[in-house]
Amino acid sequence: MEQKKFDVNSFIGMILLAGIAFWWINSTKLDESAIDTATKTEQIIEAEKNTSNTTSEIKPVFENDSLKQVAFVNKLGAFAQSAINGSEGNSVLENELVKLTINNKGGQIIEAQIKNYKTHDSLPLYMIKDKNASFNINFGTKDNRILNTKDLFFEPTISKNGENIIVSMKLKVSDTRFLEYRYEMKPNDYMVNFAVRSQGLSSVINSSTPINLDWSLIGYRHEKSLKTENTMYSKLYYKADGEVDDLNPNDTEIVNNVNWVSYKQHFFSSSLLSNTPLNNATVISTDLVKNEEIDTVYTKKFELKTPLDLSNGELNYNMKWFYGPSDYNLLKTFEGTDLDQTADLGWGIFGFLNRTIFYPVFNLLKGFLSNYGLIIILMTIVVRIIMSPLVYKSYLSSAKMKVIRPELTALNEKYPGKENAMKRQQETMAIQRKAGVSMLSGCIPALLQMPVFFALFKFFPTNLSLRQESFLWAPDLSSYDVIFKLPFTIPWYGNHVSLFPILASVAIFFYMKMNQSQQANMQAPTQEGMPDMGKMMKYMIYFSPIMMLFFFNNYASSLSLYYFVSNLLTIAIMLVIKNYVIDEDKIHAQIEENKKKPEKAKSKFRQRIDDAMKQAQEQQAQQKRKK
Repeated sequence: MEQKKFDVNSFIGMILLAGIAFWWINSTKLDESAIDTATKTEQIIEAEKNTSNTTSEIKPVFENDSLKQVAFVNKLGAFAQSAINGSEGNSVLENELVKLTINNKGGQIIEAQIKNYKTHDSLPLYMIKDKNASFNINFGTKDNRILNTKDLFFEPTISKNGENIIVSMKLKVSDTRFLEYRYEMKPNDYMVNFAVRSQGLSSVINSSTPINLDWSLIGYRHEKSLKTENTMYSKLYYKADGEVDDLNPNDTEIVNNVNWVSYKQHFFSSSLLSNTPLNNATVISTDLVKNEEIDTVYTKKFELKTPLDLSNGELNYNMKWFYGPSDYNLLKTFEGTDLDQTADLGWGIFGFLNRTIFYPVFNLLKGFLSNYGLIIILMTIVVRIIMSPLVYKSYLSSAKMKVIRPELTALNEKYPGKENAMKRQQETMAIQRKAGVSMLSGCIPALLQMPVFFALFKFFPTNLSLRQESFLWAPDLSSYDVIFKLPFTIPWYGNHVSLFPILASVAIFFYMKMNQSQQANMQAPTQEGMPDMGKMMKYMIYFSPIMMLFFFNNYASSLSLYYFVSNLLTIAIMLVIKNYVIDEDKIHAQIEENKKKPEKAKSKFRQRIDDAMKQAQEQQAQQKRKK
């Protein structure tokens, strides 16, 4: 058999064939994207013929490929230049307070950092990061395309206007025809001017197709107490028809004449303000926390969807962005906006007290002291001194009731039984009138203190100045303190033990114990057939502190500190009044003197009450005779 020899020519030929095959495979792959794009473009054109609107995400182009240019023209029409010349990149707006990063793609803010604050775990505080927010304008063109600005590339230009920094993002059709987002940042200001305007696009934008602005944000958790941050103080606010309102979680509302929308996350807000009111705007709030033990990254999703109007075929909206703290002292400086109402100081009388009394007093003390725990204690002393006349009035009424109590007891013995209930009540009121004692004189001072209680209930947990400020063992006065971490969770209490609520509960127990005798004096002797209020008060002495302990365990330690100091001061004031101010012998002598005075003419109101009681007594007597 003939032995085969190595053929050099065949070997070289095989190498050449392999090289040609390798080049052909790779060149085919390079052209496939263009062919595929062209194919997809034909499908889009065909779909547009069938009145179907199509949108797609555009990738930047870095080479002058004729097929790709044709594909982008077919896909984007007049806005093809944004894809052909577009590229990834960021522009930064930054001052002493806030840092905004704006991306070429979409021309929108992709990072918003509030510089002088940290999260509860000491990380930089971002309102926007890692694609948790989106700003998009959806519009139609006259060649039947539907486009989204978030998918298109804007061309950035950075300039200065005095000390102001300007970033202009242009979505170009040509150098003289474009859609522009214009950001202008001032030094030391959280508010950023923002304009949306178009130039030369009246022949491009289809005015018969709705132009929609969509702004959404998924809120990051920033505070230690997820329940407090998310459930109590994270809300969507808006100003419509001159009134500020908020939206409940998992709710949707359509509103008109909207001046601004604010996404509030307890101590920080993201707000969009418009000089031109927005109409037919849809606002949506969605609670993302299903389980507080598991869901710890995001709190709520906020959305605004609103149509934009053309003016002479062009867009022209002057707006403002606000990324910053929800601080009442700061927000009230933006006059005419009513943004300060998002600080959530309470409605009606409660908000009035916070704005006109408690914030001025707090700000005054803050100017002299740097320790916020001491500021709270001093503020509590001021409040209790102001309220001390009411405490004195209540205690004086109690002392008077104590003096006439033997007469009321004798009256119960004189008119026993249900059949004499009306007569007993009439005689009781007569004795109280002659002695100059009124049941309301003891109740009214207590009622007048209730607005203060509820106002401060709003004041401390929303006060930004207390955030991450320490006092004694509490590292953050805006959140709960922890002295012991439990290995389990107690329903309505939590998985930790806070000391300030314990101290406040102990103080309120002793206050109520001391106040029990005063309340007993204020009550007339128990009448037959009526509930014994004394027994109910005994139960409340134990129930109220326990309820307070459970409720305040997850609340701001500043609030528990206030109630602890407030109850201690109230006890001290009551002891001073009892031992050094009120003389029961003098009160008794005054009551006896009042009895000798001629009875004053009855008021019309009191006369009507007496007539009604007399009529009821007569009806009761008639029914008794019939039996």
